[in-house]
Amino acid sequence: MFEKLLISNRGEIAARIARTAKRLGVVSVGVCSSIERSALHARVVDEIHVIGGPLPVDSYLNIDSIIETAEATGCQAIHPGYGFLSENPEFAERCATAGIALLGPPADAMRAMAIKGKARDIMAAAGVPVLPGLPGLTALDEEVSASVAAMGYPVLLKPEAGGGGKGMHVVNTVDELAELFGVAQREAQASFGDSTILIERYLDGPRHIEVQVFADTQGNCIYVGERDCSLQRRHQKIIEEAPAPHLTSELRHSLGEAAAQAAKAIGYIGAGTVEFLLDDAGHYYFMEMNTRLQVEHPVTEEVTGLDLVEWQMRVAAGETLPLTQEQIETSGHAVEARIYAEKPAAGFLPESGTISHLALPHGDGIRVDNGVAQGDEVGVFYDPMLMKVIAHGLNRSAALTTLRHALADLQVAGLGTNRDFLLAMLERETVRNGMVTTDYLDQQGFDSAELVGAQTVASTLAIAWLLRDEPAPAFRLNQPDQVLIRLYDKDEPVVADVLAKHGNLMITLAGQTRLVADITHDSATIDGVRHTFKVITDGDEIHVFTSEATCTLRRQRRYAADLGSEAGVAAPMSGRIIRIEVEPGTKVDAGSALVVIEAMKMEHTIRAPTDGTVVALRCTEGDIVDEGIELVEFENA
Repeated sequence: MFEKLLISNRGEIAARIARTAKRLGVVSVGVCSSIERSALHARVVDEIHVIGGPLPVDSYLNIDSIIETAEATGCQAIHPGYGFLSENPEFAERCATAGIALLGPPADAMRAMAIKGKARDIMAAAGVPVLPGLPGLTALDEEVSASVAAMGYPVLLKPEAGGGGKGMHVVNTVDELAELFGVAQREAQASFGDSTILIERYLDGPRHIEVQVFADTQGNCIYVGERDCSLQRRHQKIIEEAPAPHLTSELRHSLGEAAAQAAKAIGYIGAGTVEFLLDDAGHYYFMEMNTRLQVEHPVTEEVTGLDLVEWQMRVAAGETLPLTQEQIETSGHAVEARIYAEKPAAGFLPESGTISHLALPHGDGIRVDNGVAQGDEVGVFYDPMLMKVIAHGLNRSAALTTLRHALADLQVAGLGTNRDFLLAMLERETVRNGMVTTDYLDQQGFDSAELVGAQTVASTLAIAWLLRDEPAPAFRLNQPDQVLIRLYDKDEPVVADVLAKHGNLMITLAGQTRLVADITHDSATIDGVRHTFKVITDGDEIHVFTSEATCTLRRQRRYAADLGSEAGVAAPMSGRIIRIEVEPGTKVDAGSALVVIEAMKMEHTIRAPTDGTVVALRCTEGDIVDEGIELVEFENA
C-alpha cells in the first residue's frame, strides 16, 4: 500500500477519498485553488497545497502544477476523483513518466473510451449493442444534415470527448439542428477542451442503467452490480439507486457480463462504469464508459459493504482484486440524492453565496458525502454540487423512506438548493414505483407551483414565529387586533394580514387564511395540523426549514435591478459574460437573446422580457457579474 497519496480534486469527492486514506493509514495530500484555501476538502487532508488561480485551467486542470506538487511532497500515487483530469490520457501518461501511480486506467484505455465514436466501434466489435450514429463531427454541413435526416429525428448531440451530461442536447427538428449544434460545440469546448460532436439516434423513453466494473493488473475483471440513474434533468443525474428496480435476474446478469466484456476489450484496469440505455422491451445499448469512479458510487458501496476507493488504491498498488465475481454479494437497497446550489423555481439556475447555516442529517441508514461547511463561499467557477445524501434500507421502500427523512432534516441557508425539489420528486408515484425513464421530467415536467403550498406553510410559520418573538405593538391582550406584516423574498414583497385573538393568529397569505395556534419556538398548529420547524436568523434574514420546504424572508427590502423592469434586465445568477448579442439602440422582440452568461460550465441566455429597445449595455464580454446586477438598460415598447 502507498504511504502518501495526492488527491487532485476538490469538494465532496476529495473529502471522501481522504476518509479512506486516513482509515488505511495513508497520508493524504490535497490541492486547492487560491480561493479555496479554507474549503472543507482543504481542511480534512493531512497536507494542503495551493496550485493555481480560481479558474480550473489554472488549478485543478493544471497538470504541471499537480505533478510537481506530487513529486515535491513525495507522493507515490494520485487519485483524480471524477471530472477535471480523471479521464485525461495525457495526465495518465505524465503520471507514468514521473513514476507516480494513477488510481485509474492506463492512458490507452482512456483514449479508447474518450472519443465516443471510436468507443462505439470498439464496443460493436466486442459484441456489445450500440445505437446508429455519426461520430467525429467538427462542423455541420449539408452532407451531415442529410445523414441526420436519413437517420431520423429526434437525435442526440454528445461531446465526443466528454461525459457527465454536459453539452448534450436533444434535437427534434431540422430547424433546431444548427443552433443546438453550435451550443453543444461551445459547451464541449468549455468543459472538455474539444468541440467534436457525436450525433446519435435518440432512444425515446429509455432507462439509464450503468454497471460498476473493476479490473486488476493480473487480468481479473468483474462487475460489482448495477445502478439505475434514470431520473435526470438535462442529462444530469438527480437521484440514483442500486440495485436497479424491475430487472429480471437474467437481464441483470446479461448487463453485467456485457460490461465486463467491454472493460476487457480495452485492457481496463481499476474502477470504471459502463452505461447502457434500456428500452421497454428489455433491449440495452451501449452509451458510454466512464473511465473513473462515478459520483454515484456510494449506492454500490452501501449495498455491497465494499469501499471502492480502497479497491482503487489496492489495484493501483499492484494487488489482485479483493473478491472474485462469485464472492460479490448485495444486501438491501440504496438511494442517493445530489444536493445542488441552484434555484428550481427559477429554471434551476445555479446559485452562489456564503453558506450561513448548515445542518446535515444523520441516523441509521443515512450517509452524507459532503463537500462544504458552514461559512464556505460557493462561487461560480466550479460544479454546483454541494453534497450527496445516501440512504440504505432493507428494501427499496425502506431506503426511499429513509432518504425522505434525511432530506427533511437537511438545512442549508445562505443560498438556494434543490432540497425541496428532491422532496417533491420523492412524493411522485412514478418515482416511488421505480418506473422513471430518462425523459420523465421532460415529459411530466416540474412546475414550481408544486412547491408553493409547502413554501406558503413555511412562510406562515415564519410570520407566526416572528410575531411570537417580536409581537406587533397593536396587539392587545384578549382583544382582536389586525396588523399588516410586510417581509421580502429577495425583491418580492410577502404581505400577510394577521388577526390576533386569544393567543391565536389568523394569517392571510397568498390569498389563503390559516388559523395558527400553540406557537412555540419550533412548532405550531396550522388548521389543526401540527408542524415542526427550525428558524435560523442571519442579520435581517429569517430562514425557516420544515420537513417539506425551505423559505428565506427578509425584514427589509434589498434593492436590485428587476429582471422585467422598465429600468433594465438583471443577471438572474452569478456568472461570466461570454457573449453580448445586442448593442445600444437595438430594437428587439420579446424573447430575443440579449446576453449569454456562463455559469458552472453551462450557457444561459438572457432574453428580452418584452418588445423594446436596448438603451445601454452595463456589461462587457468577460465580466464576472453577481446575481441582480443590471446587464442591459432596457426600454419596453
